Amino acid sequence: MQGPDDKHHGASPELKEADKLTTEEVAALLQESLAIKAEANALFSSRDYHNALARYDDALASCPRHLAFDRAVLLSNVAAAHLQLEQWTEAIKAASDALDALDGEDKPTCGATSEKGSVDDKPPEPADDPTADEEIISTGAQSSASQPTPPSPSTRKSDTARIRTKALLRRARARSQAGGWQNLAGAEEDYRALAAIPVLTPVDARTVRDQLKALPPRTKAAQEAEMSEMWGKLRNLGDGILRPFGLSTQNFQMGRLLSSSLRFCSIDSWTVTAPFALFVR
Repeated sequence: MQGPDDKHHGASPELKEADKLTTEEVAALLQESLAIKAEANALFSSRDYHNALARYDDALASCPRHLAFDRAVLLSNVAAAHLQLEQWTEAIKAASDALDALDGEDKPTCGATSEKGSVDDKPPEPADDPTADEEIISTGAQSSASQPTPPSPSTRKSDTARIRTKALLRRARARSQAGGWQNLAGAEEDYRALAAIPVLTPVDARTVRDQLKALPPRTKAAQEAEMSEMWGKLRNLGDGILRPFGLSTQNFQMGRLLSSSLRFCSIDSWTVTAPFALFVR
């Protein structure tokens, strides 16, 4: 953490760190992170996902924060491990963090590596779950600890697009599995974003098409269920407020919900005001 006298007070932590570290220090930290990532990839390959997660966390701790792409690769790998463990909430967060990191990838970084050595650089391995084709691992991960060569702009653009696609696929799958109106709507949004990507693999393209057909009815059902639950809670709240007056929501005929969020109801010639609604004849 920088002190208040830092010359870049108010700048992002990434920029402060980049200015504080020398080129040699950045290179050393990156090498350390890559070596740990290779260990994590090997653990992932052997299906030891819990320990893989621990090592990915160690790799993230070593990776300088301003190396957005390298951190995005690690976070995407974290999401893959959480998916294997069916830890949907954690997978959503890790994939979202990876996408957030990639959003800053247009900013210049020092010493960032290409995608090689991530769990994203070889064809999918067979898996019990037919949707687990995203969970892939590099058998040559150990070589990733060698000194990286800065990629060309075209290679970096391709690598960034590939990691972004993987992170979106992983977040979409995690959201779909987690369920609930918000998650399912988010999964639809992710799959629509993926549908706009012209270079999806045939397997990924089929997954996107299938999910865009399957999700809308699930999302609608979840929305209706949650709205019904919300109305039930509001009804209970209303009954509690009206009970001292010898009334209940059963005495009212619910009217139209106005855009002002006031609910209008009628009861004989009464007009009753509650904290959450205005009841009129």
